[in-house]
Amino acid sequence: MSEKYSYEFKMKIVEEYLEGALGYRLLAKKYNVSHHSLIVKWVNPYRESGKQGLQRKKTHKKYPLNFKLDVLRFKQDTGASYRETANAFGISEPSIISNWKRAYTIEGAPGLNKLQGRPPQMSKSNKDNQKKSQKKKVDDTSEIERLKKENDYLRIELAYLKKLEELGLKDPREDNNQK
Repeated sequence: MSEKYSYEFKMKIVEEYLEGALGYRLLAKKYNVSHHSLIVKWVNPYRESGKQGLQRKKTHKKYPLNFKLDVLRFKQDTGASYRETANAFGISEPSIISNWKRAYTIEGAPGLNKLQGRPPQMSKSNKDNQKKSQKKKVDDTSEIERLKKENDYLRIELAYLKKLEELGLKDPREDNNQK
């Protein structure tokens, strides 16, 4: 489960780390932080961007293809670590770069342009077609109901005529037809 820590709490730990008295693991134990790597993730952005580095990001940034390729090329050419590369390009999370590298290795440049997240369920034209289809279903349903009623009426009429014949009576409609 991901725990969220306040800005003030992070600042306190980062400042204590930078004073040099305790390392990552001891600070994590002292302040009951779930893992020392979180403190590493707080200290590095603080070193790069100061207090702004600890501010919680509100949106996911989208990077253009050329930027991603430049980042991967820089990492390859310099031999920098993911953290160093992320710091050099202002990327908050080094794992983003490792994801880009994996995608590039597997699929090449097109793999870096893939859209993430759940795709839309239907395009607009499909929605329009579905609405038309539903309207047609409603029309078909009402037509079926009308035909069922007519069928029931004809069954009753047939039973009535058979009963008249059985009793030896005439169909009253025959009198109307002869006039």
